[in-house]
Amino acid sequence: MPGPSRKAAAWLPILVILIAMTSIQSGASLAKSLFPLVGAPGVTALRLALGTLILVVVFKPWRLRFSPAQRVPLLLYGLALGAMNYLFYLSLQRIPLGVAVALEFTGPLAVALFGSRRPLDFVWVALAILGLWYLLPLGQNVAQVDLTGALYAQGAGACWAVYIIFGQKAGGDHGPGSVALCSLIGALVFCPIGAWQTGSVLFNLDILPVALAVAILSTALPYSLEIIALPKIPARTFGTLMSLEPAMAALSGMLFLGEHLSGVQWLALAAIIAASMGSALTIRPKPRLESLS
Repeated sequence: MPGPSRKAAAWLPILVILIAMTSIQSGASLAKSLFPLVGAPGVTALRLALGTLILVVVFKPWRLRFSPAQRVPLLLYGLALGAMNYLFYLSLQRIPLGVAVALEFTGPLAVALFGSRRPLDFVWVALAILGLWYLLPLGQNVAQVDLTGALYAQGAGACWAVYIIFGQKAGGDHGPGSVALCSLIGALVFCPIGAWQTGSVLFNLDILPVALAVAILSTALPYSLEIIALPKIPARTFGTLMSLEPAMAALSGMLFLGEHLSGVQWLALAAIIAASMGSALTIRPKPRLESLS
């Protein structure tokens, strides 16, 4: 029966993307459980070291050739990836997972909306600003979010935006190999920083299984799944699915970390999700944005 078969084929890549998103947020929850042992810098170092090792072995970036014009963007691409991970984990030490992901997600949203001129696009901007107003402690106690943690998450979002912009310039045509190489660049910078800030406890073999699970769930598995699914779904569908990530992060925080958000925070998350989803559905086609958090 070709009809049901075609429907199943259409739904399969969507299911794969949802599994990838679930993997990322599960990895973030697991990473947060390591904070009492090695802190955010230590978790950053472990994820980058182990995740990079897996990516390098699988995608073999040494086979790639980059033009001289791509080298500076590639360096900035890798630094942005490392800084994004570092700042995101620093934010998780202070604020709930769902709030951190929502604030970080404004980075790619800003890239998607940059240069928009249609009136409808400003509706999504207004929704995003409204959500930020109630997630950031702007002189109010209603959101009860630590300001430093919120700024770390916003910094991670800015790095995500830089990652997207320079990722396209650094050699998007190289696909996963370029991400493996930029992950190596980020690891060379931020692994020593994490090791210096954490100390010898970072080399405790007892935490290695959990750290390896974080690297697989947060980096190796979701990125591999996305590489499989992305060629089979429209970019707008991918953008719409990615818009659900803050809500999935909030649910992951509730299930695995016991983090409960207020009603106002849920409404703020909904506003940012609606802005992201609306921009993905209505903005004119642009080059596909890459994802790795």
